[in-house]
Amino acid sequence: MAFLGCSNGAELYSVLWTIRSERLDLTVVSHAVDVSKEVLALAQKGVYSLTAPEMVGEPIFARLNGEEMRAMFDAGSNGHEVKIRPWLREGIAWHLGDAASPELVDVLGPQDLVLANNFLCHMDPPDADRCLRNIARLVAPGGHLFVSGIDLDIRTKVALDLGWKPARDLMEDIHDGDPSVRNDWPCQYWGLEPFDKGHRDWEVRYASAFQL
Repeated sequence: MAFLGCSNGAELYSVLWTIRSERLDLTVVSHAVDVSKEVLALAQKGVYSLTAPEMVGEPIFARLNGEEMRAMFDAGSNGHEVKIRPWLREGIAWHLGDAASPELVDVLGPQDLVLANNFLCHMDPPDADRCLRNIARLVAPGGHLFVSGIDLDIRTKVALDLGWKPARDLMEDIHDGDPSVRNDWPCQYWGLEPFDKGHRDWEVRYASAFQL
């Protein structure tokens, strides 16, 4: 698996916890990539403040319940921090890198799962288009790409151009799953438009997961 724009590790550790909790038989090898040396070091350390976010807008555990907190974290020594449990840190390779770099595929190799969420929205449309096409090169044949937090017109165009197959299971639930982006439509640039089956190519437009 490759996590592009892994930021403080919130998505990385949450996904690994979900997979490893359900599939103890799997050996999961993960690559965590971010363009920021400082935030990559924070994710790799896996130690988080209980009182203040670090380098990002909200704490890693902002939406975790008590059971998830206990499963994923050990208490820190000072009572103000928590630390990711060691079994969640196994098998992660850390990379300082740019998702737009053509050399990234040579560094990581083909991946069964690639997650590229919530950073393409910060790019100008032509740059986001080029970056997404570069990211697609990382996905092994038959593998899956998860991409959200991007202009839907760009994602739709690239998906149609490259013949991606949208994953239809729970498509609407996933689209509406993050109230922080749904509720900000249309006032903020990251706001996500309502799910509309009347839209042309709606199955591609509103999919966040694709088989390549």
